[in-house]
Amino acid sequence: MKKSLLALTVLSALTVSSFASANQAGDILIRGGATMVNPDSDKTGIDLNGADSGMSLSVDDNTQLGLNFVYFFDSNWAVELLAATPFKHDITVHDPDAVLGVDGVHLAEVTQLPPTLSALYYFDTSSKLKPYVGLGLNYTIFFDEGFEDAPKSLGFSDLDLDASIGYSVQIGADYHINDKWSINASARYIDINTDASFKYNDTVKGSADVDVDPMVYSLMIGYKF
Repeated sequence: MKKSLLALTVLSALTVSSFASANQAGDILIRGGATMVNPDSDKTGIDLNGADSGMSLSVDDNTQLGLNFVYFFDSNWAVELLAATPFKHDITVHDPDAVLGVDGVHLAEVTQLPPTLSALYYFDTSSKLKPYVGLGLNYTIFFDEGFEDAPKSLGFSDLDLDASIGYSVQIGADYHINDKWSINASARYIDINTDASFKYNDTVKGSADVDVDPMVYSLMIGYKF
């Protein structure tokens, strides 16, 4: 009898804990932490005056402070806005055939912001771990794009990257420490494509269709209002 009462007490405590950590309509969750943007590792071909030059470029990863704002419509459905401090990426040029003699040169640095609005679906669980999936729309803005001093001295100028609109898919989970605080981990794919243009020696027009298409990983602490 005592064992049955103990089991019932433990079960009741777990049930109360589960309900206490459940999301409800009108809840607002704010998260902050580290977010890494890891672009597709494939190299992008470069055209010079409309013809394939045999050169390519690649974009490195970057980690910044990430912010999430989540509003719950009920325990399952929510909408999330992804924000962050600006990400800065180094662009490296690959010139294996020595077309311009710039193989491996750190070509430029670009800054971008990838705000993403997503619909989230949280799965029903009887624990403090709340997994979810998401589908969203991304708008990436590139700014402060510019060639480094060495490429400038070789004749590169007028670098410009167009803004990008694409979709985003993600998986993630919140672990509720208590009614207010939680830990979040997520991984998302964002469809980011941009047309890059530049000049070489003021006469040669260069271009590249850059498929950034990054995986974005976040580890955050959340507070629910």
